[in-house]
Amino acid sequence: MKGEKGERRKKELLKIAYRMFIEKGYDNTSIDEIITEAGIAKGTYYYHFPSKEATLEAVIDMMISEEAERAKAVITAPIPVPQKIIAVIMAMRPQQEESGIANTLERSENILMHDKINKRLLDVTTPILTDVVKEGVSQGIFDCTNIEERVKMILFICQRIFDSGSFNERDIEVFIDIVEKTFGAQAGTMGFIQELIR
Repeated sequence: MKGEKGERRKKELLKIAYRMFIEKGYDNTSIDEIITEAGIAKGTYYYHFPSKEATLEAVIDMMISEEAERAKAVITAPIPVPQKIIAVIMAMRPQQEESGIANTLERSENILMHDKINKRLLDVTTPILTDVVKEGVSQGIFDCTNIEERVKMILFICQRIFDSGSFNERDIEVFIDIVEKTFGAQAGTMGFIQELIR
């Protein structure tokens, strides 16, 4: 089971679980249904995933990897650096059809997994966004040092405020101000965020 074949089987199981979680919802999908769909023995499934929660975590990890690929593509896009920052952050969000999977993490019983996934998102997004901010510094749009640490702070604020969905107009204004000051940008550089969030 080890090696390339085992890795292929694991990816197949993940794709089946991902599709079923989207179509039926996480709660309405059983391990037995995933096993039947995959046409494998129960032992094979448990060899790869000790529980349904472990499957969910692996599915979300797969989603993050795909989001990271989209975010990396933004780096070379022919758009201004300030827009690239927001495009990277938007690329690192679940697709609309994946919202049910992402919402499962919001439940109190999944708090530990939620924190773990947020940390992974931070770890994956920080280097991508750091490259974009460095590009902004080289173009004279931003003026800052300790870029990676600044990026982490901005991402942390994004996770805490915007993921919950409970923010108002003043929160957005303050967020724009924080981003501009954090990256040493002229006032108004990130003003377009206001229209995007609306």
